[in-house]
Amino acid sequence: MNIVTDAKSQLTPEASPMAAHPTATGILTVDLDAIVANWRKLEKTAVPAECGAVVKANGYGCGAEQVTRALANAGCNTFFVANIEEAAVVRAAAPRATVYSLGGFFQNTGDAYARIDCKPVIGDLNELAEWDVFCRRSGWSGGAAIHIDTGMNRLGLTVTEAQGIIPRINAGDHGITLVMSHLAAAELLNNPANARQLSAFREIASLFTGVPASLANSSGVFLGAQFQFEIVRPGCALYGVNPTPEADNPMQQVVDLKARIVQIRSIDRGETVGYGGTWTARRPTRLAIVAAGYADGYFRAASANDGTRGAEVVVAGKRCPIAGRVSMDLIAVDITDLEKNAVRRGHMVTLIGEGITVDEVAHHFGTIGYEVLTSLGRRFHRIYKGGNAVAEKTEAAPPALPVEPPPLSTAAQAPAPS
Repeated sequence: MNIVTDAKSQLTPEASPMAAHPTATGILTVDLDAIVANWRKLEKTAVPAECGAVVKANGYGCGAEQVTRALANAGCNTFFVANIEEAAVVRAAAPRATVYSLGGFFQNTGDAYARIDCKPVIGDLNELAEWDVFCRRSGWSGGAAIHIDTGMNRLGLTVTEAQGIIPRINAGDHGITLVMSHLAAAELLNNPANARQLSAFREIASLFTGVPASLANSSGVFLGAQFQFEIVRPGCALYGVNPTPEADNPMQQVVDLKARIVQIRSIDRGETVGYGGTWTARRPTRLAIVAAGYADGYFRAASANDGTRGAEVVVAGKRCPIAGRVSMDLIAVDITDLEKNAVRRGHMVTLIGEGITVDEVAHHFGTIGYEVLTSLGRRFHRIYKGGNAVAEKTEAAPPALPVEPPPLSTAAQAPAPS
């Protein structure tokens, strides 16, 4: 075994963008223009429905603040997040937008919702009662969404429970600004669950007179106009994940992930690589040791062994296979087929990009593109391009409603019936 070193190896701007970030072991580049282009494509597909954007989980790992600002500048007016903390980030980036928190309403969270003018998505009668109490106490009239379960069996009022609140809707001044449900199998074009959910939702949503309705997620947008209602809620498709896995991906790639080669080494035929010695060199082999691993969200499932080929990365413009197990911080890549001087220590390899898609990586990880994006580690230096990535925040946030609710009367302190 020989270790190959190059004392004169120095990065230049031409050789690698990492030259501008000498301490970075990896760089994740997010193309905000591609996200905007994907949103515009979804918007066009959904016309005349409004196209919102799901930016939960830090914008699917791409940066909620940057993504929200780029989409708001492009004309997106409605955003969906998972919880109130995420909503605060979105509100700061898009002061005039409508923001919904999908995680629901809890007692004593009302002030936080009012402070940033965020609308809870209510999926339980107890939540609805608690929300009513808060609104009566505080006088807040910011509105909320009602989530109805039509087959996911996860969150949401049952159809029967939703029917029970229709008299409230008919009475007016109900404060409900959206009625929604969530598709369980929208990525499977001919799955009969889609038609069943559509039928159930169409029937119950029609009773919410004057309230906009929303059913379609990313894949649901492509199921046809009947699924789109008044607003669609794309998430993964914005970030380049294929929303139509049974067909070609209509979305643009958004992320490019590169990691630094920390060492190049040569091993003899018959030597093994990595933990457990599961991969054996069948010829004299040159390896590039790359500074990325499962601690960075590059899953151990992408490993290679003597019987299974693992994932590939791009080195000096060519695909090269992983050798051995992915470890916490490092990956070994077989670069034997490259020209000897094609790459050096300090250069970078491409883990996502240059033809390697998020969906391809997800296949090797044994998961879906959502998990790949949201797992990409914080050790990567993030670069944003396009989408007014460095634009200053010029808008002031709208005035918040009173944080301190007015004193409760004795009657108002009693919990509302659920």
